[in-house]
Amino acid sequence: MAFIPHTEHDIREMLAVIDAPSIDALFDEIPAALRVQGLEGIPEAMSEMAIARLMSERARQDGIPLSFLGAGAYEHHIPSAVWAITTRGEFYSAYTPYQAEASQGTLQLIHEYQTMISSLTGMEVSNASLYDGGSAVAEAALMAVRAHRKSKSLRILVPSTVNPNYRRVAVSTAGNQGLRFESVAYSRETGCIDRLALEALRGEDLAALVIQQPNFFGQLEDVDALTDWAHSAGMMVIAVVNPTSLAMLNPPGAWGTKGADICVGEGQPLGVPLSSGGPYFGFMTTRLEYVRAMPGRIVGRTVDLEGKQGYTLTLQAREQHIRRGKATSNICTNQGLLMTAATIYMSLLGPAGLAKVAESCMVRTQQLQSALCRVRGVRAAFTGARFHESVLLLDRPVAAVLRSLEAQGILGGVDLSADYPELGPALLVCATETKTDDDIERFANALGVARQDARAA
Repeated sequence: MAFIPHTEHDIREMLAVIDAPSIDALFDEIPAALRVQGLEGIPEAMSEMAIARLMSERARQDGIPLSFLGAGAYEHHIPSAVWAITTRGEFYSAYTPYQAEASQGTLQLIHEYQTMISSLTGMEVSNASLYDGGSAVAEAALMAVRAHRKSKSLRILVPSTVNPNYRRVAVSTAGNQGLRFESVAYSRETGCIDRLALEALRGEDLAALVIQQPNFFGQLEDVDALTDWAHSAGMMVIAVVNPTSLAMLNPPGAWGTKGADICVGEGQPLGVPLSSGGPYFGFMTTRLEYVRAMPGRIVGRTVDLEGKQGYTLTLQAREQHIRRGKATSNICTNQGLLMTAATIYMSLLGPAGLAKVAESCMVRTQQLQSALCRVRGVRAAFTGARFHESVLLLDRPVAAVLRSLEAQGILGGVDLSADYPELGPALLVCATETKTDDDIERFANALGVARQDARAA
């Protein structure tokens, strides 16, 4: 059965109505030399039934491994109601809400999302979401340069404890616009930002300091002291946070004396499945004084001439609506479906439920670290508190250990050797509320076997 339901007869009738001899004639303004004559490597079309069978077979090949991966994308339990509601036609097929009078439901949902994410981060205003966590960091850096009127600098301090993928995306997105992203070292004891390395930069014209909490290693930074230091040094503060952790940790709006200036992060933990890497969505909140420097758009609640409550696109300073030179960014849409899922997820769990998830993540992480460090040749890399991730140092190459673990049905973590070679054989592991005592014990036993396999290899 073809996906497109038009028969040859249907097509001929439609062409006759518009007086066109063929479908190709509709594109006759395109020179023949520019037209693709064939798609090499693309197989013949398959029926819906055949493609469903093929994809099911390929999914079975993936198996269902026990995963201890983290590094920015996390396996959480998602109540079945989240996607049962999200995939209703009203949400699933709705287009971006350009016409307020026809999009009140979508606009209200975005407004509810903005309210929830602002409350969670302790900030005053949120946009309607962004593409993902990495692009949100890039947009926050651009926003900081626009908003920081006292600084003439395009320099952004991005500590090496910030997610390496976020750092790469920021450079790719904003580096060509003149921004300079400068690294700051971390303490080999705590895995947190080296305060002495920061202090050496005092007095220089710097636009902003990026602080990730918890950082890429899972360690908890001293965000109060870092925020106050940055403000005293004349910088803005960009907070990069895991939204689940905010159910337990102080929100960025309460960091230090004044709070962070901009807060961004990856929204995937809020009801979005891993899905082999996406799509995900990013979030951004800020202080009200910086709202006009914020990219994207904002939905507001108002009343009509009859006093009835309604919703509208209040602010959308993008190039579709104003001159390109005055646009804050080219963020023309938001990850609306994923944002919808996050709103429903937060609504269902509520503050108490989200706090329970966060607490369970911390308990499981400590349990995982303790169990794995009982294996010979394995020790924790850093001291101090952490949130659902931990760095372990091994006495043999991590890649070989991970291959053995995968053969045992376990995705054992992320090899840090490429991004942090100074650590030596280092493994980033993660545990969320989805892991059980048996899961952790199975991982510890498998790691012992993998260590032996790696030595034999």
